Amino acid sequence: MRTRPLKVALLGCGVVGSEVARIMTTHADDLAARIGAPVELAGVAVRRPSKVREGIDPALITTDATALVKRGDIDVVVEVIGGIEPARTLITTAFEHGASVVSANKALLAQDGAALHAAAEANSKDLYYEAAVAGAIPLIRPLRESLAGDKVNRVLGIVNGTTNFILDKMDSTGAGYQEALDEATALGYAEADPTADVEGFDAAAKAAILAGIAFHTRVRLDDVYREGMAEVTAADFASAKEMGCTIKLLAICERASDGRSVTARVHPAMIPLTHPLASVRGAYNAVFVESDASGQLMFYGPGAGGSPTASAVLGDLVAVCRNRLSGATGPGESAYAALPVSPMGDVVTRYHISLDVADKPGVLAQVATVFAEHGVSIDTVRQQGRQDGVGEASLVVVTHRASDAALGGTVEALRKLDTVRGVASIMRVEGE
Repeated sequence: MRTRPLKVALLGCGVVGSEVARIMTTHADDLAARIGAPVELAGVAVRRPSKVREGIDPALITTDATALVKRGDIDVVVEVIGGIEPARTLITTAFEHGASVVSANKALLAQDGAALHAAAEANSKDLYYEAAVAGAIPLIRPLRESLAGDKVNRVLGIVNGTTNFILDKMDSTGAGYQEALDEATALGYAEADPTADVEGFDAAAKAAILAGIAFHTRVRLDDVYREGMAEVTAADFASAKEMGCTIKLLAICERASDGRSVTARVHPAMIPLTHPLASVRGAYNAVFVESDASGQLMFYGPGAGGSPTASAVLGDLVAVCRNRLSGATGPGESAYAALPVSPMGDVVTRYHISLDVADKPGVLAQVATVFAEHGVSIDTVRQQGRQDGVGEASLVVVTHRASDAALGGTVEALRKLDTVRGVASIMRVEGE
């Protein structure tokens, strides 16, 4: 074993960063044995140096992150500060000054992953980011390495624990959206401002990363279609149960059937209770991968939190340090396929549409005609009179597979019918 330690700079010492530092200290001997050399925490960049950080030598604390990554004796920089800047500049500066990088920054990787990979390659350094998607769940490395010889066709997953907790609570208790969100906030699953989670921004960033790796194509955050879940209601769950389904906020990355394009999207969807993702409860994450040779694979576990995320960071740290000792680098960006990313209008799936209609003869025929005129085939229809409104009924239509554009035209035409009082909800049906 080499006795000279590999030096690590830690950018950020919040929930994840502090746990990374703790594990590096408490598991120092095991890490050294696995790597082949000891690792030493050489500096920790923070915004508030006066805060007490147990187990970390105050002499290591600095507010000058730029000076830390420019030192020249740093072997690996671990970036867990998040956001776009200064993280982007600090990472590229680290490469230029001889350090490899381990990051958990999903937003930055989804937006500028290609540029970061290029900077790493230009300086013959590693960029690893297992912790950027699904916390402790090994997902990036299996897609990037274990399935490198396979052809991945679809990645379907629950990649945000906050949203899954909220939807699971609504499903299991009948709670409304706001009530479930309030509980998630009280338990620490949701931030004070939950927008990034409930509006799908967090999941969309992860979808961009997963699609890029799975399909060997550059997929940026702007390429990912996104819908939030604030409009999901208890009535939607009741309809889902009648269909033998539940509702999840899904990240879906797909290769087109002809193999010539890909799509990436995030939105609420009904999935059959028989699908493995339907049983994912609480704040857990799970990702379902479908490929030619290996068939169907499922990855499941805690997708967030200090310890799970730190576990993924440390796994990358071990891999990068091993590469450092051997003088090699691991796999970089693979974007050779360069497939176009299709717009959401081209996506084909099933739909569940709930309409408020006049309760009189001929309404169903009118609605069916509109669907037919737009080339959308109906699978099932259910009409029920409403006790809360005289002369009104609820009409639920489940379609066969149709494009998003065709469904959009259908709904627009339905709104123009005098007998349609309103469109109560529209939800995609996935996972079949």
